[in-house]
Amino acid sequence: MLICLSASHKNSSFDVLEKLSVGANDTAGGILERHPALVGAVVVATCNRFEAYLDLDEPLGSSPLSAVHAAIDGVSASTGVAVDVLRNTLDLVHGSGVAEHLFAVTSGLESVVVGEGEIAGQVRRSLEQARLSRTTSPELERLFQRASQTSRGVKNRTGIGAAGRSLVRLALELAESRITDWAQTRVLLVGTGRYAGASLAALRDLGAEDVRVYSPSGRAQKFATSHQITAVAESAFAIEAAEADLILTCTTADTHVIDAALLHSGRALSLQLPAAEARTLPSCPMTDAPTEIPRRLIIDLGLPRNVDPDVTDLAGVELLDLETIRIHAPLEELNATSDARLLVGRAARKFSAVAEEQSLAPAVVALRSYVFDLLDGEIERARNRGDNSEQTEAALRHLAGVLLHTPMVRSRELARAGEQAAFLTGLDALFGIQVELPAAGTAATVADIGPVAS
Repeated sequence: MLICLSASHKNSSFDVLEKLSVGANDTAGGILERHPALVGAVVVATCNRFEAYLDLDEPLGSSPLSAVHAAIDGVSASTGVAVDVLRNTLDLVHGSGVAEHLFAVTSGLESVVVGEGEIAGQVRRSLEQARLSRTTSPELERLFQRASQTSRGVKNRTGIGAAGRSLVRLALELAESRITDWAQTRVLLVGTGRYAGASLAALRDLGAEDVRVYSPSGRAQKFATSHQITAVAESAFAIEAAEADLILTCTTADTHVIDAALLHSGRALSLQLPAAEARTLPSCPMTDAPTEIPRRLIIDLGLPRNVDPDVTDLAGVELLDLETIRIHAPLEELNATSDARLLVGRAARKFSAVAEEQSLAPAVVALRSYVFDLLDGEIERARNRGDNSEQTEAALRHLAGVLLHTPMVRSRELARAGEQAAFLTGLDALFGIQVELPAAGTAATVADIGPVAS
C-alpha cells in the first residue's frame, strides 16, 4: 500500500514547514526504523512542501494506522516538530489517491505558483536521495518515475507552464514595483544551489547587469566564473550586503545568513563609521528612510529562512519572504489547469490499474504453479505407460493453457474492479489454494481509515 503524509502551503503554517525542512534528508531512514511493515520511504521537501511517500507491506485489508502513527513519530524525531502538531497538520493520502497527488505535485498543479517548473526537478532529486540512502522500494520507484513522465506530458500538451512561471520570477515581479531601472540596480545573489541559476537567468531577463554572488559554502568563485559575474569573498560580504540595492537569497543553510547585525556592520564599513556609531543610525519605515540611507529590498527564497526578520528594523530595508510571496501568488489559469488535471487523472488511473493487476500476481502464480504441477504429473504418468509421444505432451500443455486463459483474464478484470477477494475466494473454494496478498494495490480513501489525528 502506498501512503503519503503531506504538509504544504495549503494546510500548514510557514513556521511548521520551516521546521520540517530541517533534517529532512535524514527523515526517510528514521521513518523506516519505526515500523517493520514500512519497506520504502521517499521524502520530498521544498520551500512550500514536506511530503513523505511510504510503501507499506501489509496483508490485503489491514489497517495502515499503526504504520502511519509510527511514521509520524519518525518525522517528529528527525525534525523536532511535536507529534501532536504533525497529527493536526499532516494530510493523509493512501491507495490509488497517492499517484494522482504526486503526479499533480510534480506537474506544478499544487504549487504556490501553479505550473512552476522547479518542482519536477525537486521531486526527481528526492528519489535520487532515497536511492543514495537505500530507502526506496520498487513500487516507489515506479511511482516517482511515472510522476516524472506525467509532468513532461503535462508540460508538452497543456499551456500550464507556457509563461515560464516560477517562485523566483514571481518574487522578481513583485520587486519590479520597487525597482526603477534594473540596469542600474546592484544585485547580490546569496547562494549557488538549485535556485541560483534560475534566479540569475530571471534577473538577466529583466535587464539586471550588475550581479554579484556570495556563497556561505565557499562556492561563489566557481559559480561566478561559469556565469560570468563577480564573486564576493567572505571578508567583503557584509559591505557588499550593505551596498546592494537588491539581495536575493536562495541557500540551504540551516541558520540565518543575513541579519540586522550583518547589515549594521556592513553599513558601518560602507560609511567608514565605527560599528557602535552605525547602530545609532535611525530605524524607520522604508518610506521614511533618510536620503543618506539607501532603499534596500531583500528577497528570501530559503527554507529554513536565510534572512532574520530583524532586518526590517533597519531604516530603508524591506523584506519579501516566502510567506509574503505566497499571498501574491496568481490565480490558476482555469483552462490550462483543467486540461492538466485531466491528464494527471488519466495517468493516475493507468498507474493504479497496473498496480491493481499486479496485486493479484501472487494468486495468479499460485494457480499456474498448481495447474503446471498437475500437468507435469500427468505427462510423467503418460511416459510411465510408454506414451513418449511429443504430440501427447504438446496437447496436454495446450489444454492447460486454454484452461488458464479465462482465470487470467478474470484476475485482471477483478483486480481493476477492486474485487481481489472474489478471486481469492474462488481459488480457495475450487482448488484449496490459499494466498495472502500484500496491500500495495489496494485503493482506498482517507475516510476509509479515519483521520491521522488520534
